[in-house]
Amino acid sequence: MTKVLKCDIYTRKSSEEGLEQDFNSLDAQREACEAYIKSQKHEGWELLEKQYNDGGFSGETMKRPAFQELLEDVEKGEIDVVIVYKVDRLTRSLINFAKIVDVFDKHETSFVSITQQFNTTTSMGRLTLNILLSFAQFEREVTGERIRDKFAASKKKGMWINGKPPMGYIKVDGKLEIEPSEAKTVKLIFSKYLEIGTVPNLVKYLQENKIYTRSGKEFYKGHLYKILQNKTYIGKIVHKNNVYDGLHEPIIDFEIFVKTQRFLAQNALICKNSTNATSGSLLKGKLFDDKDNYMSPTHSCKSGKRYRYYVSQAQIQNRLQDLGSVSKISAGEIENFVTEKIKEFAFNKKLLQELFANYSVSQQKIIFEQIESKQINANFIRHVLLKAKISSQSVSITVSKTLVKEAIEYLIFGIHLPVEQKYNKKSLVEQYYNIRISSTTKNGSKMIIGDVCQKEINKSLVKAIVKSFYYHKLMFENKLTSEQKANTHIYRLMKLRFLPKGIIKAILTGSHEPDWTIDKLYTFL
Repeated sequence: MTKVLKCDIYTRKSSEEGLEQDFNSLDAQREACEAYIKSQKHEGWELLEKQYNDGGFSGETMKRPAFQELLEDVEKGEIDVVIVYKVDRLTRSLINFAKIVDVFDKHETSFVSITQQFNTTTSMGRLTLNILLSFAQFEREVTGERIRDKFAASKKKGMWINGKPPMGYIKVDGKLEIEPSEAKTVKLIFSKYLEIGTVPNLVKYLQENKIYTRSGKEFYKGHLYKILQNKTYIGKIVHKNNVYDGLHEPIIDFEIFVKTQRFLAQNALICKNSTNATSGSLLKGKLFDDKDNYMSPTHSCKSGKRYRYYVSQAQIQNRLQDLGSVSKISAGEIENFVTEKIKEFAFNKKLLQELFANYSVSQQKIIFEQIESKQINANFIRHVLLKAKISSQSVSITVSKTLVKEAIEYLIFGIHLPVEQKYNKKSLVEQYYNIRISSTTKNGSKMIIGDVCQKEINKSLVKAIVKSFYYHKLMFENKLTSEQKANTHIYRLMKLRFLPKGIIKAILTGSHEPDWTIDKLYTFL
């Protein structure tokens, strides 16, 4: 007698479009699956009455109500065969598919795609499904890239594609149009903020005068901060870290917006920055020795005077074997040095042109005219600096161009500094400075007594880099001799060809750390 196999059907549609129709995509999938089950009646297949339909859910996620219910019933042993119209109805993620198959295998449940004739009860079926899902996942990722590229291109043209437009605008054919009554409220918010001076008082004013949001609710502080910092109101479109001229008309004058940002910056209570600034330890959490030990701020008092230092945690914890070449340094010396070097980097005209290329000519003019007269403060330094590393012969400073841009906007226009340091790795820049450090007679502390020394090019490192390119070229052209092919040292040397460009540049210019050796270069790969 043929064994009865309890079968059930799973259907899914990514969007909700068309689901209101009498016969929709889910119905079409189910009808085809039911017909297939009937064709397998001689194999003992029987359709269960329960239905599992997910309308408006992406195949990228497993958090779908009907799908989760299906898995629960599989785990209870209530289903022998799961039927789908196509594999991607179940999932579009290869990782998720592997998890699903594990659940099915564990409970001896088969999986069948009626249009692709796949069955997970066989190893060949699983292999074929994996290949198919790899292409499905690839297609989804390519589609995502296309959408992101389209978003970026549209925003570069000044189009609004962010969905719901901000208060004061309506969306017409991908372009923002001013909505007069809401625009009047936005102008009032900016003018009253400059008059009142603080956001909490602005909230109180709007509540007392019964001025509400687009949806008829009261304004809250977070909402008002977003409005006051929104560059859309000065005719701009923001995409990630780039600012483009929008196709829409501004509601707020640029001068008023800049003045508003200054007020926000003055009134801001950024706990992270203000705490560190008031403590007097500019490099707290940022300074490390050449063995990556954190340098903790500390101080001593003598004759009524307070002396500040940074001391290696290896010294504090008595881990003498882990001590770097600098265990203690005067806080004032290292803080002044780092501040000076960051200012040199951030105020470089070539960098400024790169960072603010998307700004209007008038805005760029303001930046270049005012930058030289500006003094950078603790908030500026702590925002752009990610890490400073000190040895007896050098200091390395790592900053982010993205954060430098934000800090200069804060310095020139008074635009509020974000609490978090958000940046991508491509924006990182690591600068090396050769210095001389000497011990003082008091307390064995260290202090910088000289600035940048003459760069010395390490000929051994340069020679190794040149050889790596040379041998790699010979190998590519199939010109290596039999002796060279048998030489493992040459093959190891060729790996240096793939060092990061920044490392190779540092070697060729002599701006690398003094302790670099050929063996150490391999650690950068």
